[in-house]
This record gives sequence, structure tokens and C-alpha cells, in this order.
Amino acid sequence: MHADPTLPRCGTDPTQVRSRDVEMHVPPLTACICGCKLLCYNLRPNRKGKAITSVLGNTLGLKPNQLRRIEKLYTRRIPPDQIVTPEFARQLSELSYETGRQLGALIDRKGHIQYVMVGDNRRIELPDFKRVRVASGRFRGLRCVHTHLRGEPLTQDDLTDLALLRLDLMAAIDVDADSGLPGLVRAAHLLPLHAGELDNATTPELYSFLEPKVASQLDHDFQALIDSLEEEMARNRRVTRRAEVRDRTILVGVATGSITDAEESMEELAELAASAGMVVQDRIIQRRSAIDPRTVLGRGKLDELIIRALQLGADMLVFDSELSPTQVRSLSEATDLKVIDRSQLILDIFAQRAQSKEGKIQVELAQLKYLLPRLIAGQDSAFSRLAGGIGGRGPGETKLETDRRRVRDRINRLEREIEAQRQRRQERRKGRTRHGLPVISIVGYTNAGKSTLLNSLTKSDVHAEQRMFATLDPTSRRLRLPREQEVIINDTVGFIRALPPDLLSAFRATLEEISDSTLLIHAVDMSNPRWVQQVQSVKRILAELKLADIPSILALNKADLVAPETLEAAVRHARQLDGAETAVISAIKPSTLEPLLEKAGAVLARNLAAHPAEGVHGRSRSVLAADLRG
Repeated sequence: MHADPTLPRCGTDPTQVRSRDVEMHVPPLTACICGCKLLCYNLRPNRKGKAITSVLGNTLGLKPNQLRRIEKLYTRRIPPDQIVTPEFARQLSELSYETGRQLGALIDRKGHIQYVMVGDNRRIELPDFKRVRVASGRFRGLRCVHTHLRGEPLTQDDLTDLALLRLDLMAAIDVDADSGLPGLVRAAHLLPLHAGELDNATTPELYSFLEPKVASQLDHDFQALIDSLEEEMARNRRVTRRAEVRDRTILVGVATGSITDAEESMEELAELAASAGMVVQDRIIQRRSAIDPRTVLGRGKLDELIIRALQLGADMLVFDSELSPTQVRSLSEATDLKVIDRSQLILDIFAQRAQSKEGKIQVELAQLKYLLPRLIAGQDSAFSRLAGGIGGRGPGETKLETDRRRVRDRINRLEREIEAQRQRRQERRKGRTRHGLPVISIVGYTNAGKSTLLNSLTKSDVHAEQRMFATLDPTSRRLRLPREQEVIINDTVGFIRALPPDLLSAFRATLEEISDSTLLIHAVDMSNPRWVQQVQSVKRILAELKLADIPSILALNKADLVAPETLEAAVRHARQLDGAETAVISAIKPSTLEPLLEKAGAVLARNLAAHPAEGVHGRSRSVLAADLRG
């Protein structure tokens, strides 16, 4: 419900302010977008040379006399301690009655009229303030007073504008249908959010409604009311910051298919958010036939989401689907909240977890590849010179082109470093091959217990934690199987549904470790209700990496957390699902790992006997590595 008027620019040189400009008795515009912080006037001369201020909105069809009288509203001034005076309420009501349209005014805290708007008989459009930011813990410094021709209370559109624009107050004056005189004034303001309310199950109240009264009986000290509200907002924000330094977020999803699939994906997104150290305040799923190409959600749902974020004090919105550059820009224009998608969240988790130099390079490369197509020109971008002198003349580059060039250069450098690391890894693998040691890789969905299993098998102390992507850097250890076979066992990075392609590409050198594997141990978290979908996701990613034909054992982990009857049915389902060898284990109980080691030894012996020339499986390691690099 926002119009897009051309906001005024003063165009004044701060060093040259003429005295006659200061002496003009017209209301100043307090939020000048040019940034000069001088008195700025949105003026245009009329035929007689006098300065008048433009009226926004639906002015088509108004008589010249009516338009002049509406413009004269700019010359009125409201006492700072009053919401509206009886005289101004009557003038606004009579003009609204005469024109048959809603009229409104935005008034600053000094009582000056900043904007006058004309709507239709049902609604009124307010200016779009998206280029003028509001400090956290404060209101915008403007209150809206407008008319209602049908005697209705404050509408949902009125309350939405109050919340989204962070207005001081929203007031509606009833216009008598017979006489055109003002009736009751209905007003509402936003309520400060208390830190303790964030932990309650119930949604905190966002609005406070004042008792409807006629303009002459309004006894509220408006200035004192706003000062007390902003003081409480600032105090609550300080308490909240001290109590909780983590980001507060709302998870957002769009269901174009099965709502069950959307809910399962949202559950996983919540686990990712928790793993990233966020506080999930709410989850919102909208059912749509298709994702909106601009805002993902519908416009009305997006407004509800922003208001909900304001209610809960959220700092960030996390979308379950990958956002296009256009969608990122549209959402950023609609809200001051930070907006990220699922891929960006995963990349952020990887950036937090990367410990080794190699891991940090791989994560940075993935982040830059994600960022490159999303670099967009800002609203105030302009051409600029790069350097003077020979070779520096000409139109130059835009800031956007410069950023893109730098990102591409950095990507090229990182790719060369990763290629060098790949060569070093290949030399190390050749050394292991000369010793003739089989390689076993533990693969699986993130948080399936791979690192814990490696620790139990090899008595190591690799970092293991109950959260997603707790371990990124691959780890190799020696292991002796029950049949006196010595092998190399690798712990690999976890997989996840819809793994970002850029991340998969950046971790190519790490994933090549799997290509030389003689056997895969596919760890599965049986306590997770979505374990079947996780198994399918891992198998799909292995197939994309051309690794699906390596022999595998399905290790059904965390069996101690599953009821016996449920576990028995799950084992039957797993055998039908995978067709490979299965072993029921609990990684924290070494006594349950013997069957897994016995089956691993048997599979290795069987494959070595079947393919003595090629080593272990039906394809050579060099072919697998070449497929992965391609």
C-alpha cells in the first residue's frame, strides 16, 4: 500500500545557504535524502510566484480550488504535545467530505506538516520511506492523521503501515456522512517489546489502541508518550543484547508440492540454523502454486512476515529455497532485516567450522562463487575513474564491474591453490598405494556420527559434536581388522540434501579421497525420523560424483536411541532400500562394532579375490579420479 513518489532533494550547497531561504515561512522536510541535514523544502512556484508544496497521491480530478485548499494544509502547525487540534481535524474532514476521498497528513514531532496525501474513498497511500532508514530503538518521527469516510475503525492496512513504516502513531478521523464534520479520532501506536516476552509461548501484543474520542477531548501528551515509548524500547534492546548475543531468526519456506516435504525440509533448516548458532524464533511456510519470481512469498504474506519479525525482535530471515539476485534485492528493499538463503547458511556454517588452511580456502572459494552472480549495482552507483594518466582515461569501470573483476581474480587464485593441494594429495595417495593398503571411507549424512565412529574404531580424539557439520577437515587413521588386515580409514565431510553446487565443486580435492576408497561405510542416524530420505540423498550425491559403484556397508548407527521393535522394522526397510550389507551399531559402544569390522573384512577379501588386477572394485582409481575432476 505504498506509493513511490519522487522524494525531494534539496540540491543546496551546504556552504551557501541564502538568508531568504531560512526566512521563508514554510515547513521544512526533516528527512532530506541528500544527506546535507539542512532545512530542505519541497517547493514548486505557482503562477503568482509563491512557494507551495506538492500533494501526493490521487489528485486527478480535483478542482483547482480544492487542490489549493489542500495544499494550504502545509501551512498549518500542530502543537507538539497534541495528536491533532480540533481546527485541523475539522479542516481535514471538510475537505475529505467535499472531495469524497480520504485525506491524510504526516506530521513531525515539531508539529510541521511534512506530507499531504490524497487517496480514494476506501484507502490512502503513504510515501515509500525505504531510502530513509530508521535507527533501531526509535520510531520514524512522523505520525499519520487521516480521514475515514465510512466510520470504520483502524483497518489492517493502517496497522500494517504503522508497523512497517515505524510511524509514531496512526490516527483516523471519522467524517460524518451528513455534515462532513469530524467525529471520533481512533489512534494506535506500536508497543515496545520486552526481553522476557521473547521466551513466552504466546505472541506479544504489537499495538496499543487509544480510547476513541473527539478531537477536542483528546487529552494525551503526545510528546511525553513517544519519549517514554522510545526510552523503553532503547532500554529493552540493551537488556536483550546483554542477555543474548546470537542472531534471532525466522525461517521461511514455500510449499509448491507436498506440505509434508516442506515441513521436513524446514526441520532440517532449523537444525542448520541451530548449528550456526542462531536462535530460531518462528517458522513460516506458505503454500503457493509457484514461487514468486520477485519476493518468493506473496506481497501480503511478506508484509505479515516483516511485522512478525518486528513482534519477535528478529534480526534475520532465512529462506529454505535458494534466492536469485533479483529476489535478494527485492527482499532487501522491503525490509532492513538481513536476508539469507539455505545455501548461504550452509556456507556460513562451513566458514565457522573450517580449521585447516585447505578447508578455509575451499570455503572461501565456494562463498565467492556464490557471491559473484549476486553482486548487483546499488541504488546510488555511478561511473567512477580508476586512475589518472596513460591507460587510466576513458569511461572507467563501474564499482560493480570492479567488484566482479576482483572476485574473479580471487577465484582464479584460489582455484590454482586448490589444484596444487590436489596434486599433493595425489602424491600422498600414491605413497599409500605403494604400500598396498586398502582404503575405507566413512560417508553419510551430516550429524550421522561419522567422527564418533572413527574415534571408536581407531581410539582417536577427532573433534565430534552433536550438531551439523561439526567436522569439515578429512582425517585418516590406520586400522587393523579382525582378519589381521591393515587398512587406512578416512572420515569425510558430511552430505546434506540440496548441497550447494559451488560447495561441492570447492571440496572436489577433499572428495577425491573417496574415489580411491576400496570400501565405503555409509553411516546412518537411525534415531532421525528422516533417515530414509537421508540415505537417498547420500546415494544421490555419490551417484553424481560417479562413486556409486564402490562397495559399501550400511552402518545403522545410534541404535541405542531406537526402540527394539522400531529398529527391527527399520533394518528390514534398510535392506530393501540399499541392497548392500547392513550392520546395526552404536558408535559410542565399541562392543557393537565387531560385526561391522567382520563384514568390512569379508567385503575387502571378496572384492580382492574377484578383481585382483584392478585392486578392489570394477573400475580403476585413476578413472574414478578423472570422472570426479570432470
